[in-house]
Amino acid sequence: MTGTKTNERPGTRAQVKNVRMSATKARAVLDLIRGLAIDEAASVLAYTERGAAEVVGKCLDSAIANAEHNDQIDPATLFVSACYADEGRTMYRWRPRARGRATKIRKRTCHITIIVSPMPADMFAIEQAKREAVPGTRAARRRGQEASTRAARVAASQQSDDVAESAEDAGIVDTDAVATEAVEGVDETTEVSAPPADDSVAEVAEDQGIVDTDAAATEALDETDVTDDAAESADDDSTEEK
Repeated sequence: MTGTKTNERPGTRAQVKNVRMSATKARAVLDLIRGLAIDEAASVLAYTERGAAEVVGKCLDSAIANAEHNDQIDPATLFVSACYADEGRTMYRWRPRARGRATKIRKRTCHITIIVSPMPADMFAIEQAKREAVPGTRAARRRGQEASTRAARVAASQQSDDVAESAEDAGIVDTDAVATEAVEGVDETTEVSAPPADDSVAEVAEDQGIVDTDAAATEALDETDVTDDAAESADDDSTEEK
């Protein structure tokens, strides 16, 4: 006995045909969001570093819009009930090889389908509890909830950067001037702390008012003259005695 056919599955669907990638690559991304609530699925796709994530995200947005506008279903109650990728037509190109031969280049395509449905009562209760949980708790970190908190942190950081740039453009805060003043302050401190290389220690002391080198030199010369006069007088006395 066969199960429900693919085109008979209940729910609101959206389909993207002839996507220029293989079905295997699309299925790797679809496996990440199958069975998740739409907000968690969107968070997972936002931080999935695969080329198929962008196409799958657009298809998911289309399915949510179809459920909201065509079937009048609240998007907060939806989850990804089914998603699959079928193989499309394959385009063939040819690559020349040795000895006049050629090999095929297969450019594969696929058809991506996403079906969203209202969550069961028990699943909806669990999702509501997780949404009301405080970010950072164990309940909030389950099943990709940390991706939404990361998105909030990234948005807050970008907003703070924009506010700083706007303040600088308005002339409230000039970051370049602040940086220049900080550098000049460091240079002045360095100049005061380090003595000049070309000046002697005596000149530095004289400039600071500690020692007057001219007065010290004059006193030293006067003392030398007095000593010389005393020596000459002693020589004259010795000569007269003789």
